[in-house]
Amino acid sequence: MLGVAAIRRLPTPMICKSCGTEIADKALICYRCGQATFEAKRRPPPPPPGRGGQLIVAVAVVILILGALFLGQVPEGTVPGWVRWVMAALGALLLAWYVFVGRRRRVR
Repeated sequence: MLGVAAIRRLPTPMICKSCGTEIADKALICYRCGQATFEAKRRPPPPPPGRGGQLIVAVAVVILILGALFLGQVPEGTVPGWVRWVMAALGALLLAWYVFVGRRRRVR
């Protein structure tokens, strides 16, 4: 007759916390729903900040410089009024963008 110590205990099956399916003890993910069976020890690093904002600012500065050179070369009174308004609006947008990005960086 076998003693109590001789009885081999069968491993208890692992149950998925998400869908309740019985899965292997050493499974990393549930084969049915794909949910991870454990919490990650390390978090992935945050994504690097985008460079889209810097590109927009650089293009706006170049346009403002070219516009200023154009306005300085033409005789007085020959520049259409809309060109002046576009240059002023672009300068205002550039300033607003700079202030917005500066505040956003300080909040983080």
